[in-house]
Amino acid sequence: MTVTKAPQTTGNGKSTGHGGGSLDSFSSPDRQWIMGTEAFEARMPHHDGIKALWETKWKFPCSKSVYPFHDGQFQDFEPIFEHLIKNNINDGTSIEYTKSFFPTAESITQRADVILAGSQHDVPAEQKKFASELYLRACAIYRIARFPYITSFPKINCPVKWQAWELQKKTYLKAAQLWERPVEEVNAPHVHRQGNDREHIPIYVRTPADTAKAPTVILMTGLDGYRPDNTVRCEEFLARGWASVVVEIPGTADCPADSADPESPDRLWSSLLEWMRKDGRFEMGKVMVWGLSSGGYYAVRIAHTHREEIRGSVAQGAGVHYFFDQGWLERADGHEYPFQLMPAMAMKHGYSSVEEYKAGVQSKFSLLETGIIHKPSTRLLLINGTMDGLMPIEDSMMLFEYGSPKEARFFSGALHMGYPMANSSVYPWMESVMAGSK
Repeated sequence: MTVTKAPQTTGNGKSTGHGGGSLDSFSSPDRQWIMGTEAFEARMPHHDGIKALWETKWKFPCSKSVYPFHDGQFQDFEPIFEHLIKNNINDGTSIEYTKSFFPTAESITQRADVILAGSQHDVPAEQKKFASELYLRACAIYRIARFPYITSFPKINCPVKWQAWELQKKTYLKAAQLWERPVEEVNAPHVHRQGNDREHIPIYVRTPADTAKAPTVILMTGLDGYRPDNTVRCEEFLARGWASVVVEIPGTADCPADSADPESPDRLWSSLLEWMRKDGRFEMGKVMVWGLSSGGYYAVRIAHTHREEIRGSVAQGAGVHYFFDQGWLERADGHEYPFQLMPAMAMKHGYSSVEEYKAGVQSKFSLLETGIIHKPSTRLLLINGTMDGLMPIEDSMMLFEYGSPKEARFFSGALHMGYPMANSSVYPWMESVMAGSK
């Protein structure tokens, strides 16, 4: 394998310059990716149907209640997947797949409703806690039901999956109102909207107690994880005295930004930041961004387009240029995403077909092609695994060669997002940036 020269860095991961084009070799048709030819060309076994998905990829994280099964319990999911396997329901985008999850989620939700029947003031604290846990278990089931992807732009892509999404949000807010620091659902005005952008930005807000104005993290969600899927992160923010503003990215769930317009996120963030300034609960000199997976693209973008308004940005698992390469896109469907990635990505970017997406997305959305990363940026931390088969590590590395110096932590051998090690680098970095001067 040909290994490209990495940009020179100091001991703390800061780049020392633009690097002189060390990744130019990746512009050729016969490029060899850092993850290696064997891994790049491989088709992972979980793509062989629902039985393979459950047994080779999802059963273990489900048993540990980790992504994408966080907040869930194995005992809830195992019978559902046994049903899917027995009935040979292999298409995750199908109505049959989605509806298979509803009865279990509804039953668990009803159990929590019974606990809270009558006045909540008469319910013991431990019972409230249990009811919250039940609601979150139901939310996890609705999450997997609506996988792999939903959008409402320009129209709802699947009414049944959208029903699962609406039920997840409704159930999540039932849980969230039981917490000491509850979630507030806000529809912020999209005052900078243009063209096909919609009027309001749905967000979830949590603020720490007894704080006039709190340092704040804008959490930009990903392709399949949305506002109700980030309880643990928001709890981590509260523990540090930070508020959280959780928002979906263009082309996913409830986001009002025109998914086909590459400049729509800039208007979206301008409107969000303006609402935050007017709201009064957020310390606007200490606003950070954390973009997850597909949200990492927007974390990189906002670090450049709104650099004077945010203190720092974390781009975790970001795909900004090479991810849009046709050669990469031809193989990504066989990598670690649980279902086919390309149909979801095509819809997310406003394309009517996968073919149109592959042919046109790089010139339209690449942050290199559009010149965004040539601009100066705020402090920007890049996090990923070197074996990421969804968003190539080359995309994080190339950012060292443009604009302002960057910081990074890459995890050798780890897959997308650099889990499970990534958070041990993200939170300390965020703490130092929040505490320091901009």
